[in-house]
Amino acid sequence: MIQTNTALYYWIGGGLLLLAFLYFISLYNYLVNLKNRISKNWANIDVLLKQRNDELHKLIETCKQYRDFERSTLEAIVLARNNAQAAQTKVNMAELGIAESAIRSGLTKLFALAENYPDLKTNQSFLQLQARISDLESSIADRRELYNESVNINNITIEQFPSNLVAHAFHFSSADLLEFSVEEKQDVDVKKLFTSE
Repeated sequence: MIQTNTALYYWIGGGLLLLAFLYFISLYNYLVNLKNRISKNWANIDVLLKQRNDELHKLIETCKQYRDFERSTLEAIVLARNNAQAAQTKVNMAELGIAESAIRSGLTKLFALAENYPDLKTNQSFLQLQARISDLESSIADRRELYNESVNINNITIEQFPSNLVAHAFHFSSADLLEFSVEEKQDVDVKKLFTSE
């Protein structure tokens, strides 16, 4: 009878160790999945940002054909675009958020100012670029939401017990959210855009 009880305890202990090991493996795999999901979501944003930056170059060149078009608006967009590309290369979410806010602000101003140029407003290339950039902006916003959600899930998971033990042991780290400035979240004062130049 004692032998049976001892064997039973070994079986129970072995079963518990096996369950703990399987749980550890599932936590580790889940953390790997989260890390890769963040990378995939960032890659999706990166592709869209590159496409949008290419379109911005074409849009600026189209606007430059109109001699009187506000140079400062175009220069601000070019500077913001360059800053965004540098932040993308470094995968610096804080700098990218600032640069993206400047791009969106510049585009809002550019599209509003285009109303003062009837020839530009009817230029087929300008209209196509404006529509393409607007579509890309919507896609970027959607992808940014997915990216931030995956970052949030990752950051919560690596802070919670017991997954924090596995995360610490295997050097899983938190990721930065992609956030834009407060100005971008405010309503646009279109009247101010027309009178600022």
